[in-house]
Amino acid sequence: MTTIFVLGYAGIILEELLDFHKTGVALLMGVGIWVTLMTASPDHALVVSELSEQVSSISEILFFLIGASTIVEIVDAHQGFKIVTDAIRTNNRRVLLWAIGFITFFMSSVLDNLTSTIVMVSLLRKLIDDPKERWLYGAAVVIAANAGGAWTPIGDVTTTMLWIGGQVTAAATIKGLVIPSLVSLVVTLGIMSPPLRGDVVRPSTSGNDVMAPRGKLVFWTGLAALLSVPVFKAVTGLPPYLGMLSGLGVVWLVTDVIHAGEEDREELRGSAAVSRIDTSGVLFFLGILLAVAGLESAGILREVAVYLDAHIASREIIAAVIGLVSAVVDNVPLVAATMGMYSLDSVPPDSPLWQLIAFAAGTGGSMLIIGSAAGVALMGLEKVDFFWYFKKASLPAFAGFAAGIATYAAMATLHLPALGTAAGM
Repeated sequence: MTTIFVLGYAGIILEELLDFHKTGVALLMGVGIWVTLMTASPDHALVVSELSEQVSSISEILFFLIGASTIVEIVDAHQGFKIVTDAIRTNNRRVLLWAIGFITFFMSSVLDNLTSTIVMVSLLRKLIDDPKERWLYGAAVVIAANAGGAWTPIGDVTTTMLWIGGQVTAAATIKGLVIPSLVSLVVTLGIMSPPLRGDVVRPSTSGNDVMAPRGKLVFWTGLAALLSVPVFKAVTGLPPYLGMLSGLGVVWLVTDVIHAGEEDREELRGSAAVSRIDTSGVLFFLGILLAVAGLESAGILREVAVYLDAHIASREIIAAVIGLVSAVVDNVPLVAATMGMYSLDSVPPDSPLWQLIAFAAGTGGSMLIIGSAAGVALMGLEKVDFFWYFKKASLPAFAGFAAGIATYAAMATLHLPALGTAAGM
């Protein structure tokens, strides 16, 4: 299974060289791991049960992605994002990088890193004409989205897991991680921005860039739908994907009502928008998540976590290592395995271990484009090359990751008030 995983990731990484589409490779990798698990296991019923449970969790992510992508596509079809792009007046490459980074950082803290990446990539297409130049800003979006999502319970799935599991509380997490997360972003952007010179070239304007009738209404409705997801979860207790699908339903009906009888604007309706979302990107997600789920069900990821606990004395270092590993392996099963290793009796809520895991697992995934949902989304939406990201973004992301952990450690050592109850274990 490990061999299939390594070969599959190699195929994804070498997509350009081999002239294979990464979606096909990811699907074969995911299915191959489960076939191997089924063949090797004496209890086929247990494997089928595990698969059903994993597919249920994966489906939540895919439905969330489809819902968010469709809402963004509907808003984009109405040129609703002109409200934001017109407000960003600068064309200076450095200033734009910092502006995009901070907008994404705070957006991700309210929404989540995946939705924020989808929205910001759509905005970048309105701001930057050169696809290759957009890659750099897209990389900054991924790093900012992961950093912004790490310091709130609703910004990143791993922080949400720890929050729901009782390992962290909302107030202590925000107090303890907002400064390290901000430092992580500032250090990264500080490394990425100096080589940038001059101004970006915006896409040429045409009649198609004029906001559609009632485009502002669609923009604000779409934004409200995205922002309502954490509220929906808090009020109903139901999974976030249902909140996203609920929001999509509202936006869809709004477009049907405002364009009723307008046959020349059928492309603005939800039924047309859903046909334009990146289906291959969704299937790529499916393949990756199936593969990681197979490794988790086989116990391989838990073995890694147990090995770390047995060979590394400092739990803070374990948290940092989990962040490094999450650049290659999905952080969800890694965090889930860690949660199972330590009880709340031995490691109380809001201890440095839990907060560092939340930070490290969230920001560590930025070091490789395949290390986070945001990175995989960028890879699918903008066709960013793995090696390009490694050369241009991995070092700045690692520097930000290290700076954030160092900042948290310094705050803990100095017993700064921002840490609240997390000042000691």
